[in-house]
Amino acid sequence: MRFTDAFRASERAPLLQMVKTALATMLAWIVAGLAIPDGPPPVFAAIAAMLVVQPSLNQSLFKGIERSVGVIAGVVLASGLSIAFGGASWVVLLAVSASLALAWGLRMTTGSANQVAISALLVLAIGSSSSGYATYRILETFLGAVIGIIVHLVLVPPVALVPAHRALDALGEEIAVSLERLAHALTRKHSSRELRELMTEARQLHALCEATDEALDQAEDSLALNPRGRHHREDLAAMRDSVENLSLIVTQVLGMTRAYVDQYDDSVSNEPAVQAIAEELRRAAHDTRRELRITLATRYETFAETAPALTAPLVFQAPKGMRWILVGSLMEDLRRIREELGARG
Repeated sequence: MRFTDAFRASERAPLLQMVKTALATMLAWIVAGLAIPDGPPPVFAAIAAMLVVQPSLNQSLFKGIERSVGVIAGVVLASGLSIAFGGASWVVLLAVSASLALAWGLRMTTGSANQVAISALLVLAIGSSSSGYATYRILETFLGAVIGIIVHLVLVPPVALVPAHRALDALGEEIAVSLERLAHALTRKHSSRELRELMTEARQLHALCEATDEALDQAEDSLALNPRGRHHREDLAAMRDSVENLSLIVTQVLGMTRAYVDQYDDSVSNEPAVQAIAEELRRAAHDTRRELRITLATRYETFAETAPALTAPLVFQAPKGMRWILVGSLMEDLRRIREELGARG
């Protein structure tokens, strides 16, 4: 891992996200300053607004609740300790320890736990000599959180469907390529190294499945509580269905590849049944792309409906010798692929 990985993201956050965060922070500072003119600088309001503006409205609401609960708990705890023991320096240390213990006992999130301790520390270290400091800090936090959510809601709440489309497109295309790669492999002789590479390439489908699931989760999160979300939920549901089907096809592709690699011999490619299966895999690759483009038709301006290629049952003579074990395994996985693609027969 590089040193810069500790503080640099793999890609920039959207420019709009940065603009909304800056705007929410400035508005929170101004509004809180006007609402509490005699108080100290409204740092709590600005920080709350800054933290609340998250990539999705759902996350923003969650972060607002998390911070508000942490501030209230920390302020109440610090106020109680201050009344009981005064403002000695050891009380500050006790408050921090008690805050962390309280958060641990209540199973608070890391964000809330840290906020409890920070709020207690600031109230005792800075506000012990200021009348109403604790109350003002709670009010500031609420103002900052509310302003952050409002700014996020008004300025084009994000809908993360485009990354989900790209991820699903990449997964479907890689599955089709894997089917074609296996079809090509079935009709040729291979070295041990080539067989290992074939298996390694097939295993990479798992990572793509996980990446697609993560992209869909982010898209679903961006639609939660989003006024623009109702226009996209059907699209997201269709993509979910496609991912479920494609994930099952991935399982069969891996099974077929493993069976072929484990039971390979140089004469397998001459078996008519294996050649027929290879042709069916090419047809399955075509139908995989077809189903994907039906689901994501809005991404393909030149999209045109094509007929499915898996339209007839596969018929061939029984394989020779013990090769029926390999052929039977390939046929069973192929049957399941055909089912996922809606083949007849």
